[in-house]
Amino acid sequence: MTLDSVLSDPAAAPRRPTRGVAVRWGGHVVRVGGDAPVVVQSMTNTDTADPQATALQVRELWQAGSELVRVTVNTPEAAAQVAALRDALDRMNVPVPLVGDFHYNGHKLLTQFPDCAQALSKYRINPGNMGGGKRRDDNFAQMIEVACRHDKPIRIGVNWGSLDHELLARMMDENAARSAPWSANAVMREALVVSAVTNAERAQALGLRGDAIVLSCKVSHVQDLIAVYRELSRRCDYPLHLGLTEAGMGSKGIVASTAALAVLLQQGIGDTIRISLTPEPGGDRSREVVVAQEILQTMGLRAFTPMVVACPGCGRTSSTVFQELAASIQAFLRAQMPVWKTRYPGVENMHVAVMGCVVNGPGESRHADIGISLPGTGEIPSAPVYVDGERTVTLKGDAIAEEFQAIVENYVARRYGQQQGAEPARRPGVVARDIH
Repeated sequence: MTLDSVLSDPAAAPRRPTRGVAVRWGGHVVRVGGDAPVVVQSMTNTDTADPQATALQVRELWQAGSELVRVTVNTPEAAAQVAALRDALDRMNVPVPLVGDFHYNGHKLLTQFPDCAQALSKYRINPGNMGGGKRRDDNFAQMIEVACRHDKPIRIGVNWGSLDHELLARMMDENAARSAPWSANAVMREALVVSAVTNAERAQALGLRGDAIVLSCKVSHVQDLIAVYRELSRRCDYPLHLGLTEAGMGSKGIVASTAALAVLLQQGIGDTIRISLTPEPGGDRSREVVVAQEILQTMGLRAFTPMVVACPGCGRTSSTVFQELAASIQAFLRAQMPVWKTRYPGVENMHVAVMGCVVNGPGESRHADIGISLPGTGEIPSAPVYVDGERTVTLKGDAIAEEFQAIVENYVARRYGQQQGAEPARRPGVVARDIH
């Protein structure tokens, strides 16, 4: 390691050059690939045949920050309600484009329900479950014809749980004839890439524009996902959708998704992401949107909401005051963002520190845009507040949380209310870490 490498600013590799794909609904356009930022998307788990329940969940996901929302279209009953779903969203002023998720019978549903085909902004096609032989080719061609007729982009989503059996069998046979055969897993990864690229090329041969195609090759294991997408990015310039096909539940799903996507994003691979978390029973579906945003923001690739740096706690901080304040401030900031993002441009870049004792509290608070250093066990019961690196006030008493929140609100209005749409100057950012 050289001195220059130590002193240089860390950054992800430049984004891999791709075609830009526009996903539209009315005048609202979400751009995937090209020079657009990495797009966050999610998927509903309601029955699409119930348009009202689905519309409410789509709105919830959109309010959390999902820029594209995918819905299941698996039955005639579901397809018949997609237009009503779109109408309900339009009445609620929710412009988020809808992506239709099709398996097995998409060619029939898109043809039989033209209102569904028109109301969707994009189609997800899985070439591995469209039949075999000529039937598969005809079904695929029928879906592409509908996409061309309605001027809709598609995602060709290959999945190792439903890979084209004929393609895989042929490639396994070819591998067996090699003098040094690959592992079965390596053949599987190669088949995923081949399926995605060849089907994209076939879609173009059938008349679909090259800038209307997004690709994905989803698997469930981190190392396989990294290997597949590295190879896929080497062989094509279509935008790529990243995500484990089933990340899992709770911390396991979050860790697995972060481990896989962070490696690829750091290498400039990936144009849109979805975190496929299994919700806890009765859990919040929008959790996957928050995790996707936090991956992108902690990597410095996008900014969605002010970041809160909080002390992890130790034997010096037996009180839970700093934990409660950090949680309340973080929830408050996220709740304000639907209004703040239009009223206060640049506020999403703000850093807030909520620290638990005198060891590193004042220093970390100075590094943040606004920070508070709460007293640790046995320390003087006072909490200095730092704004833009300067100590401005010391809070005491039982109303510290309310007073600090008011200080944050005033700071946001004063600093970002004057920006007139300009990006504010950034102070050095800090990330959460064990500070003791």
